[in-house]
Amino acid sequence: MNKKTLVIGASLKPERYSNIAINRLTSYNHDVVAIGLREGNVAGITIDTNLMPYKDIDTVTLYLNPQRQKAYYDYIIGLHPKRIIFNPGTENPEFQNLLKQEGIYFEEACTLVLLSTNQY
Repeated sequence: MNKKTLVIGASLKPERYSNIAINRLTSYNHDVVAIGLREGNVAGITIDTNLMPYKDIDTVTLYLNPQRQKAYYDYIIGLHPKRIIFNPGTENPEFQNLLKQEGIYFEEACTLVLLSTNQY
């Protein structure tokens, strides 16, 4: 099943996990949109630097440390995603409590592992 995914913290550097995730998600035929600090293109996906009003987001996968996530709380909640994935190093109890209050499912997991084990 195709799950439209927003990658936040997208990087143009091929060695970064966010970059690998974009490549892997597209290879699994998921629709991908991405936000990062620098505009560019990864696997045919444009990395936006502005908070875009994306529609029909199933999953938001985070590649930002908890301090940098604060600026995105309202934006992410406003997208009404079905779930948020907190990749290793992004765990954030403060944000997770807000998501609970909004009824948005989240999990502490690795997008790459979920994909490779058919649990995405």
